Formats: sequence, structure tokens, C-alpha cells
Amino acid sequence: MTGGEGGERDPGLQPERTRLAWRRTTLSATVVALLAGRQALHSGASPAGLAALALTAAAWLGFLTAAHLRVVRLGVARPEPLGPRGALTAALCTVAFAVFAAAMLF
Repeated sequence: MTGGEGGERDPGLQPERTRLAWRRTTLSATVVALLAGRQALHSGASPAGLAALALTAAAWLGFLTAAHLRVVRLGVARPEPLGPRGALTAALCTVAFAVFAAAMLF
């Protein structure tokens, strides 16, 4: 659908929904990082577990930074689309969470 004259798109509440989705995803990533810390503490704090925990914390910080930048950019009336760099950062951090979680289990 197009809005008014000129065929410009009216985003309505879509930027707000996207901002809330980024916040929920950040909360989920925080829970994953905290559970990784808990697992590392309960597993006896082996060197491999501590390394995986440190890498998980780094991935969490990377995701937190990418999500924060995206949420800030969504604060305008007509936000820019997510760029390839932001999408790649979020995807790599998510994959890193899975890899480091598997490393902690073995």
C-alpha cells in the first residue's frame, strides 16, 4: 500500500514494533550469556569453559552494541533499513552463541 500523493510509504507503527523486537532479542541474548556464566561456574571452571565464557561475553557485547545502534537509528520517523554490516554482526554473534554453548557442553 502506498500513502498519500507521491507514493511514499507510511510506516505507521512498524519502526516501533521493530525497535521492540530488537529489545526482546537483546534480552534473550542477555539470558543466554547469563546461563552460559552459570554453566561455567557449575562445571568447575575449567580453562576451556572459562575461554568459552569469555568469548560468549564478547559476543554478547558485540550483539548488544549492534542492537543498541539499531534501536537508536529506529528512533526517527523514517529510519534507514538495516545495513549489511549490522545484519552480519547480529548473525555472527548469534552463531557464536551457539558455537560457544556447544564448546561449554563438551
